[in-house]
Amino acid sequence: MTTPTWVQDAVFYQIFPDRFARSERLAKNQLRFEDWDSRPTVHGFKGGDLYGIAERLDYLQDLGITAIYLNPIFASAANHRYHTFDFYQVDPLLGGNEALHHLLDEAHKRNMRIVLDGVFNHASRGFWQFHHVLETGEASPYRDWFYFHPDFLNNRRTWGAYPTQHQQNAINSEGSYNAIGYQGWWNMPALPKFNTYTPAVREFIFGVAEYWIKFGIDGWRLDVAGEIDDDSFWQEFRRRVKALNPEAYIVGEIWHEANRWLQGDQFDATMNYLLTAALLTYLGGHRLDLGVVNQCGGLQGRVHNHTSDAYTFANEIDRLFHLYHPEFSFSQLNLLDSHDMPRFLSCVKGDKSALQLAWTFLFTYPGAPCIYYGDEIGVDGAHDPDCRKSFPWNENKWDVDLLDYAKACIKLRKDHVALRRGSVQRLLAEGQTFAFARSFEQEKLIVAINAGEVAAQVEVQTEPKEKYVSIFGKAKVESIEKGLRLKLDPRGSVVLKRLL
Repeated sequence: MTTPTWVQDAVFYQIFPDRFARSERLAKNQLRFEDWDSRPTVHGFKGGDLYGIAERLDYLQDLGITAIYLNPIFASAANHRYHTFDFYQVDPLLGGNEALHHLLDEAHKRNMRIVLDGVFNHASRGFWQFHHVLETGEASPYRDWFYFHPDFLNNRRTWGAYPTQHQQNAINSEGSYNAIGYQGWWNMPALPKFNTYTPAVREFIFGVAEYWIKFGIDGWRLDVAGEIDDDSFWQEFRRRVKALNPEAYIVGEIWHEANRWLQGDQFDATMNYLLTAALLTYLGGHRLDLGVVNQCGGLQGRVHNHTSDAYTFANEIDRLFHLYHPEFSFSQLNLLDSHDMPRFLSCVKGDKSALQLAWTFLFTYPGAPCIYYGDEIGVDGAHDPDCRKSFPWNENKWDVDLLDYAKACIKLRKDHVALRRGSVQRLLAEGQTFAFARSFEQEKLIVAINAGEVAAQVEVQTEPKEKYVSIFGKAKVESIEKGLRLKLDPRGSVVLKRLL
């Protein structure tokens, strides 16, 4: 039972490729894109590409990033590229396969890893094998690749891949399988769902996974992984990928408890949205905008706009940490937001203190922290498409204080192995103040967070004669008989290091 050794030391950065950076290397002057700085739309393209990402790697390296998770990059007619029609070709608007090769080379020179988004639950209407069935029906050798209704296969009814309003109404009432002839993911006509029980489909997907690992990528983030409800599929997927690169990272998009997939035979980690919800509740409190938060179905019912006390928060993160074997808890992809939910800042009505405290926690707690592109400079946004804004490269638009704070958090984590690989021990959960220790070999650190509106004075028990010095944040620290007395500012935090 092993996860990639590099993940515990990694700092991830998630990029939505169409919105991060546009390179002059691609001749796009004859193509029509939305203005880079205009508000994003559901279907519009901004023209970001992989060469643009490569040209901004120095920025990411300066920030402290060591791994990049890219939203889908394969050929697609959608700006988010979850509608894949060619799994072996990087979208030409992103620069094609050559651009990915270039990005991998430039990233690896800087010891950065690249993890791709694998969309293997569904394809698109433009996917060749699906299109083949629409053209030839029952005669197509690909008829078992998806879930097709026999009446449509045999021309007794007409396909509705591009449904009329009448057909859309039928989809809403009876589902896509009966209304238009095939099963779409969540009944969406644009996303025909693979039949992954078909051996040829399994081999196709495993072949795609192997191809890009051989190409040089460092892992897969698996889209809606739980909707391929077949342990044997993911077990074989892991076996194939790990045979080529034992250090490849396999992380599944699972929004709920994930014991089923974290037994050592499927995924290395999941996207830790349960931790996201706990942090929003504890640090957001009355600042939460539930009208924004609940735009994300995966967070509904998990985030509350009352002030969560530290004891409740501590119990929840203890529960989450102990759900899994430590190997997996230390490899979880810990995030505050993503392309699938409103940005953290918008969830807390723009309150920067909540974001800063969340970063303090994220970068001092077990698991691989992940920053969604632009969060570090104050980019906000409600649900799709607003959470997918273009990165503003005009530095006059940056929140420099946030950027400096993010850099300091990342540096803190990178400077202290105990924050990456050390044991975790709960020390205090009192009122709105939470404190925990991280220990690795001779290094021991104490992290304390006050989510309250007033200063907090607490006492933390330590070993006899231990002495500590503040290395991050600020607090009045006083040695007492049984440990330390800390006085934390309102909405403040501190990290203390034991002196040897």
